[in-house]
Amino acid sequence: MTFHVKIAQGLKAVSATAWDACALHAGSGEDDPFNPFVSHAFLSALEDSGCVGPKTGWAPVHVLVEDEAGKLLGAAPCYVKSHSMGEYVFDHSWADAYERAGGHYYPKLQVAVPFTPVTGPRLLVPNDAQADDVRARLIAGLRALRDQIGASSIHATFLQQDDLKAFTSQDFLRRDDQQFHWFNEGYGGFDDFLAALASRKRKAIRRERRDALANGISVDWVTGQDITEAHWDAFFSFYMDTGSRKWGRPYLNRRFFSALGERMADRILLVMAKRDGRYIAGAINLIGDRRLYGRNWGCIEDHPFLHFEICYYQAIDFAISRGLDRVEAGAQGEHKLARGYRPVITSSAHDIADPSLRTAVQAYLRQERLYVSEALEELSEATPFRHNQDG
Repeated sequence: MTFHVKIAQGLKAVSATAWDACALHAGSGEDDPFNPFVSHAFLSALEDSGCVGPKTGWAPVHVLVEDEAGKLLGAAPCYVKSHSMGEYVFDHSWADAYERAGGHYYPKLQVAVPFTPVTGPRLLVPNDAQADDVRARLIAGLRALRDQIGASSIHATFLQQDDLKAFTSQDFLRRDDQQFHWFNEGYGGFDDFLAALASRKRKAIRRERRDALANGISVDWVTGQDITEAHWDAFFSFYMDTGSRKWGRPYLNRRFFSALGERMADRILLVMAKRDGRYIAGAINLIGDRRLYGRNWGCIEDHPFLHFEICYYQAIDFAISRGLDRVEAGAQGEHKLARGYRPVITSSAHDIADPSLRTAVQAYLRQERLYVSEALEELSEATPFRHNQDG
């Protein structure tokens, strides 16, 4: 079969049906069959709202592989980056070192979902007989694009195992990090989950949940057609207030949330906290076929433990009610460990053109992987489950 590699400077140039046919059938049986973040609806909402584009330092250059008849066989969501913000896999030290040595680290290519530290497919290729060949063509296309625009490097972040294997087989450097995920062990309800914990941890969580709602706070789950523009207005005010204090400049604008609601409302869960008749805090989650993905949170009133209730405990409740296998609650946060979330490895792959920089980064990553592995082993021993502790 003859393959053709093309570049799409935006998803308007790609059929949503063709893109999703690749994106939503990628991955192995261990992966979520529907990863909402690589859907045409999510990625195009970022572009159409202006959150992603050349002016933001995220210029779309999606790599496509087609057959001789023009049928899309695979794609890689890719962006030309002029900075390293919004990625959650930090390479600022690499950039600084290269610039001090007289090199130009930017532009670089980022194969990722912008602003989203969620593992998922990055080489969007259905698992069929030609999948390996199409993945190889996508990687070759990425390298050709890097050479064409004079980029320093290619970074593919939060990779599923099939994609990680494909990249590392082509001499990309592997980088490991960790997150904390909650796993559903067939619980019939939140109390069943609590029963699996050591007594002291079980009591602490019950106390946190009680205290979080002590000031007359109630919680709503809002999804599908029940989500209104008023909900988005309230949530956006939380997002901006908390995001401005935490990051300085939130990445997402108000138009994005309306676009997301229009395109995939049935895949959205808003967890909204209300007091005295008005919403005061909320979190947005996206719903996969097997997993719940916690993303952004914000509040306009501070209450003890409300963040844990809205982002972690309500997510567990919802996942159990829907029979979902896992809750992924975002990046970082060892505090999640005490709340029943377990450490997991996340991986990325990096291809650096300059041999000297590549050698230095390779040595650094070798040591970093050892540290991450040791930390994961220690954290796994510190989970609050009864088999790890008395009670």
